[in-house]
Amino acid sequence: MTARAAGAVLLVLFLAGCGVPTDDRPRAVEAPPGVFPTPGATTSTVPTGQVDEALCFVRDDHLVKVVRRIDTPPTVDQQLEHLLAGPSPAERDSGLITALPGAVAAAGVRLAGTRAEIDLPATGDETGRSDEVLAFGQIVCTLTAHAEVDAVSFIRDGQPLGVPRADGSLSQVPLVAADYAELTRPG
Repeated sequence: MTARAAGAVLLVLFLAGCGVPTDDRPRAVEAPPGVFPTPGATTSTVPTGQVDEALCFVRDDHLVKVVRRIDTPPTVDQQLEHLLAGPSPAERDSGLITALPGAVAAAGVRLAGTRAEIDLPATGDETGRSDEVLAFGQIVCTLTAHAEVDAVSFIRDGQPLGVPRADGSLSQVPLVAADYAELTRPG
């Protein structure tokens, strides 16, 4: 036998000796403790609730609607609070930001029929932001996604406030998501 053939035989014998020893008969195996996913099931890090909540954030100078799952339907106040809190860490990781801090300081919201009235406190003339149209668009697109809201108006000192629409014009009439359609992109 040549050295090459002898090496091959030794390799086969060595590999045959590696592995799991066999039993003479089957034995019972207990499953380890814990919950196991069923085949084909997927796991997600996104919390799942019972209700959809739509919020509008900004990506690449466009409005993007995000749908979060929450346990109970939010009030209009809660939905505005969730918007003002900004994108979640996962949403930020996907490139979403908010134009609201420094651009628009909403002091509160109240319903007048199906119109949400946002009370804006007086601010200095210069906020240092050039994306006010996106900030107002975030509020309008978010609140009109709420089942109780058809339009949004902005009030300062009890008077209607002219706010920018997507086309750059100022409007004192109640606004709807369509007023910002040209700035809206799919998520």
